[in-house]
Amino acid sequence: MRSDDEASFVDSTGEETVVSPTDSRVIITGAEIAAEAVDETPLIDPTTLLPHWTDAPTGQVPIVVAREAAESGDPWSAIPAPAWREGEVDWVAHEDQFDASILAGDDREDTARPWEFTLPDDVVAEEAVLEEAPRPEPHRIQRTRRSITSNPLAGRAVRQSIDRSVSRATMTGVLLAAVVLLVFIAGALPVAVLVLAALGLASAEAYAGFRAVGAHPASVLGIVAVLTLSVAVYNKGLIAYGAVSVLLLLFGFIWYLKAETAVDVLDGIGATLFVYAWIGVLGSYALLMISPQSFSNGHGLTYLFGAVVLTVANDVGALFIGRRFGKHPLNAKLSPNKTRGGTIGGTIVTLLVGVALLPLMSPWTRTSGLEVAAVLSVVVPFGDLFESMVKRTLGLKDLGHWLPGHGGLLDRVDGLLFALPTMYYLTHVLKLG
Repeated sequence: MRSDDEASFVDSTGEETVVSPTDSRVIITGAEIAAEAVDETPLIDPTTLLPHWTDAPTGQVPIVVAREAAESGDPWSAIPAPAWREGEVDWVAHEDQFDASILAGDDREDTARPWEFTLPDDVVAEEAVLEEAPRPEPHRIQRTRRSITSNPLAGRAVRQSIDRSVSRATMTGVLLAAVVLLVFIAGALPVAVLVLAALGLASAEAYAGFRAVGAHPASVLGIVAVLTLSVAVYNKGLIAYGAVSVLLLLFGFIWYLKAETAVDVLDGIGATLFVYAWIGVLGSYALLMISPQSFSNGHGLTYLFGAVVLTVANDVGALFIGRRFGKHPLNAKLSPNKTRGGTIGGTIVTLLVGVALLPLMSPWTRTSGLEVAAVLSVVVPFGDLFESMVKRTLGLKDLGHWLPGHGGLLDRVDGLLFALPTMYYLTHVLKLG
């Protein structure tokens, strides 16, 4: 029995609990006493419980992945799964189980090794197409400049050849030789003026020839450079060559920098420097020889006259003897009119003049005249062929037409341009001065 002051409660198990007013406990309905609650399922699996860290090691290592492959039709299943290596035997356990032939198709030769197999037909066909496909050729951008293998003068207007006559050429030659002889008799200063006039006209003809085929040389600048070089060489000697050449290059750059229209600068500067070197540099040796600084007693004037006489002798001999006996061209591509017979004839006449005529002038001797004549008989034809090569390149028959029967002045002094520096250095080698 319970008194009126006591209260009763029924818990979750159905049991009635009586609490008197003097009881100090707090009763929560539906709660259980913690000490009486027992978990029937352990929180830790004893089979997987790790030993205490203070226990001695057992040497056992758990397996990460099972070694046994799943039984299936997948060929990749034959590859062993990764496993934890426990001993030496684990490193070689599955060494020979991988067969590389599983990567190939169904057709495989019985005698082939595991790594030798035949690719499927679709793969072989794809590789064959790649091998047979033509390799694309590299595309090269063509330069804007002319090709050296083609005709650089195709489609350009060129000068027509003038009618030549042997009689007219002979008359013109005799008159020209008389004028030159009178100038030499007058002295060194008239000869210097004549040389300057000849070099200026010859360079003007050359620049006109380049312009006729579409080039853009700095003609005025080039002619001024040729004349300046000749005067500077007469006064300062060989040191003037470097100074004037550098100035020409610098002023040539400024010339084309200020050009109003776009031109091929390489062709322009190239043509300007070419004519300057060909006519200006080679021709200025004439003034170098007659300069008082080069030779004393006026011997330089005699050497220059000897070079002119031997050059004329070679040209005359080659012309007349070549017309009579010349049958085989000396160089058919450059000049079909120059023959081997004419070259031999010019050499003979040059040697005769060197032995018979030059010794009449001091300080020439018969020996020195013969030696110089032998050398110039080889050099002068080279000068003729050089001009022929230039005219052939430009597509011109003659660079001028104001000398009846001869063409231009440059057509008459082409061999002399090569003879002048040769004569200057021969006088030093043979110690004629």
